[in-house]
Amino acid sequence: MIRKVILLITIVCFTSSIAFCQTEAMKDVANNLALYYKNNDIKYLAEAKKSIDGSFKTHSDTVSLEKNVYKAIVYSAILYRDSVNTLKLPDTLLRQTTKLVNTLSANRKIYRYANEMGYVKNCVANVYLRKAFDYYAKNNFMPAIANFEIAKGYVPAANEIDTYLANIYYRLGNYKTAVIYYDEIMAQPKPKIEYIQTATTLYNTLGDTTKALQAIQKGLSIYGHDKYLLFEEANIYNNKKDYGVLFTLLDELLYLAPNDQNVLFMAGSCYDHLNRFADAERLYKKVIDINNADYSPAFNLGLLYLKQSALESNRSDKYWANINRSRDMLEKASEMNPNSTECLKALQMLYLQTNNQSQLKKTQIRLKQLTN
Repeated sequence: MIRKVILLITIVCFTSSIAFCQTEAMKDVANNLALYYKNNDIKYLAEAKKSIDGSFKTHSDTVSLEKNVYKAIVYSAILYRDSVNTLKLPDTLLRQTTKLVNTLSANRKIYRYANEMGYVKNCVANVYLRKAFDYYAKNNFMPAIANFEIAKGYVPAANEIDTYLANIYYRLGNYKTAVIYYDEIMAQPKPKIEYIQTATTLYNTLGDTTKALQAIQKGLSIYGHDKYLLFEEANIYNNKKDYGVLFTLLDELLYLAPNDQNVLFMAGSCYDHLNRFADAERLYKKVIDINNADYSPAFNLGLLYLKQSALESNRSDKYWANINRSRDMLEKASEMNPNSTECLKALQMLYLQTNNQSQLKKTQIRLKQLTN
């Protein structure tokens, strides 16, 4: 989710129209800002800083709201533009500017300069975002979080920041905090598909299948057929053993992922529980063809044949055909996983049914070893 350093907040350039004060000092500041935005030459920012710094001579200058707003504009523009500090300004400039912006924001008359302060906050937010990305690139997550949260404080409407905070907390394993940010992301009209997918995984990890299903439905309504979301939805109903609902999802999921082992096995198990034995057998066999060392489909197929034998007339040809196929698959599964008590119990049942005393005794001894 975290990409290379990007500036998320759009900076709207000011022109000479911001010259709200008519003093000579402020005209110099405004003119230099205008020249900077016209020519994109950082030297004009340096000149603007000289002018604004030189204008603070008396106590009335120090408390002047207009002059301090100009100062914030110049300082924040320099911090935003001069990321490598070519102007050789002190390292304390960001801290000084942050303090100034916070003080101005608390001033009851600052509403007069809403546009100017919007610009300033966007600039400062981008500086903290740049620092946050630098920390993240070094896997230094706690300072990254701190800087992302400071940036978010200046531009609370920048929802993209939530995605980065959510990702970091998720990677740190702090799921309870991560979910707070993912809840905010999911409240947006059109979250990106990757955010919806991660939110779904997180909700499932926390056991909140209601939120997971809500996220899935939102993702599917926005982006249509998404294999990941469909599988997660199917997996929720599979874990709930709600095979009736799961059945309604299988056609689309099998169409999107015709050779996915997990999808095939889930579908086979669903058909198995719904007594659609032919469909279950076909899918179990397909999983085995893809990976003949996979225990689960071999075991399930062995059980399927054992169940089918019970439906046939006692000792009929179909009965013995199913018994033999069941024995082959269950013994194969037991070889793959010799410590599986579920497989040994199935074999015990089969050997009892066929009166195979020698194999029954071996199986019972093995079960006793594993259960004692």
